[in-house]
Amino acid sequence: MPTRNSKLPAFIEKMEKAGLAPAVIETFSHYYRQVVAGETGLMLESDIVPMPPEEVRAADTLEKYREAGQKALNRSAIIVLNGGLGTSMGLSRAKALLKVKDGLSFLEIKLRQAEKMGARLVFMNSFNTHKDTLRALADKPSPTEPLCFVQNKFPKIDRGDFSPACWPQNPELEWNPPGHGDIYIALYASGLLEKLMEHGIEYAFISNSDNLGATLDASLLGYFSSQGFPFMMEVARRTPADCKGGHIARHKDGSIILREIAQCQENELKAFQDIRRYRYFNTNNIWVNLPRLFSLIRKQGALRLPIIMNPKTVDPRDESSPQVYQIETAMGSAISLFQDAAVTRISDERFYPVKKCNDLLAIQSDCYQMAPDFSVVKNPARDLGRIQITLDPDFFGKIDMYNARFKHGVPSLVECESLEIKGDVFFKDRVVIKGRVAIRNATDAPVVIKQGSVIEEDVCF
Repeated sequence: MPTRNSKLPAFIEKMEKAGLAPAVIETFSHYYRQVVAGETGLMLESDIVPMPPEEVRAADTLEKYREAGQKALNRSAIIVLNGGLGTSMGLSRAKALLKVKDGLSFLEIKLRQAEKMGARLVFMNSFNTHKDTLRALADKPSPTEPLCFVQNKFPKIDRGDFSPACWPQNPELEWNPPGHGDIYIALYASGLLEKLMEHGIEYAFISNSDNLGATLDASLLGYFSSQGFPFMMEVARRTPADCKGGHIARHKDGSIILREIAQCQENELKAFQDIRRYRYFNTNNIWVNLPRLFSLIRKQGALRLPIIMNPKTVDPRDESSPQVYQIETAMGSAISLFQDAAVTRISDERFYPVKKCNDLLAIQSDCYQMAPDFSVVKNPARDLGRIQITLDPDFFGKIDMYNARFKHGVPSLVECESLEIKGDVFFKDRVVIKGRVAIRNATDAPVVIKQGSVIEEDVCF
């Protein structure tokens, strides 16, 4: 009877045939050895303690570092995670190409942000988004000359005998994206890490393509560079809406860790979601010292992040297909590899992700406006907190449905605290919504909100 470890050569051969770099293969091999040794990727409550608030520096206290940040701009790069297709919004190509604000796409806004800062721009694409992104960049020449590299892939592991998953019906499904934690090895294996350093780039700011508040802030850059941190994570206060997001804590060995919900035992989920105990969540705005990262990878021959084991079926749409493990890692978990890493607490201004059409409506509305540096910021005319929007997924959940119902423009929401739309509702132009409003259509036919309507109370049809 072959041992689990004896299956590793089959994985190595499969990855070599796929043209994956030695550092990628060594990284997967490290994770595979952990899996067959019984590693689950779980982080226990008994091994961690909450992050003390006094150890989390508030970003709004860092203005004195702005001058240092301005001096470090020419040694900095912006790296954008651009691997998503936006399938949850009904998109079938790179989500970054979606028009999101003032007629500009996520990609166009990121380009203009980099141009404004004079920083080198880099996109990490997936196999699904790479061609779309290259075509879009070719159509939009930029003085920043954006660079691109492609995220790697890992072979799925058969849960029965720990061999490489086999699915002849669609061999592409034998592979899985390894999570955004792959960014470090992908950057190294592509040669771009060395290339950036050769051009004098020491600092990288990494963020998601759909977070338009995430810019290369000079104060944060100055704090990061002048203090000599190897790694810095931007976090925000958890709210009930964020209780399932990855939180930071201190491991009993003293390191800062990021714990994702997939790394939590079921009987400890209540503690995981306690926002008073674990106060801060990872925004995926990350700062990295590139020479320190390069040295660490060279020393290890890989990058050994805490693993996330996702049990799946090889074909996610076929529950009867073979059961597999997908090995993934989180970008923020690299914080545990650097003993002198830092954490800074940011305001809402730097965290406006667009994950659903609810978020898109908020960003497209007059609740937010484009700042001179092309970041999306809260409209100063708005006295309220972040707007709460709930759109009926049956009529607004996909982008084509959403666009059809807001064909004439999204309503003014600058004086709106919350908006709920239930049922099939279409909007004409110049609609204004104020206060806390629910619009409900219980009929079988669509209804239309007339041009110039001002809605300040619930409306039912």
